[in-house]
Amino acid sequence: MQYPEPIAKLIASYMKLPGIGEKTATRLAFYTLGMADEDVKDFASALTAVKRDLHYCTICGNITEDDPCPLCKDASRDQKTLLVVERSRDIMAMERMNEYHGLYHVLHGTISPSAGTGPMDINIPSLIERLKSHPEINEVIIATNASLDGETTAQYLAKLIKPAQIKVTRLAHGLSAGADIDYTDEVTLFKAVQGRTEM
Repeated sequence: MQYPEPIAKLIASYMKLPGIGEKTATRLAFYTLGMADEDVKDFASALTAVKRDLHYCTICGNITEDDPCPLCKDASRDQKTLLVVERSRDIMAMERMNEYHGLYHVLHGTISPSAGTGPMDINIPSLIERLKSHPEINEVIIATNASLDGETTAQYLAKLIKPAQIKVTRLAHGLSAGADIDYTDEVTLFKAVQGRTEM
């Protein structure tokens, strides 16, 4: 027996989300069916608003309603330091920490030869233009993930930026609290040793 078309379409829509298989999509579709009409309207409105009202900041590439974004407009932030991240959600993680008060730049991905993504396919050209037009920036902190693609991107950026006499640093990656060394991958262990501090 097949589901009625509206349910089948909703299941198919949920399955387009990352990590959502058919069983989870079916459960979500039937949960949606049981929701109050007003909640469904609010949910649909939120989906529409995300696509309609959000865009990328023309300076840093972060998602925003206003251009430039609030972080770029904030004159109290350290204008000499620029932290480069892969995705907008990485900025939220850094801001929750409340320890970094400089500027940001979002790459919207990484250099990935296996996926056919090169430097011109992500937000690198605007980063270079930004550094040229803002000579007060004297440090670029590369905060890409400790994956093969993240490391490739970090190395590429360092080689590109260092000739401009700008200090390039990398966030230390290492063992998380409570991690067992024997269950830790080689890249993480290498970064843990490389980023070690004196006790």
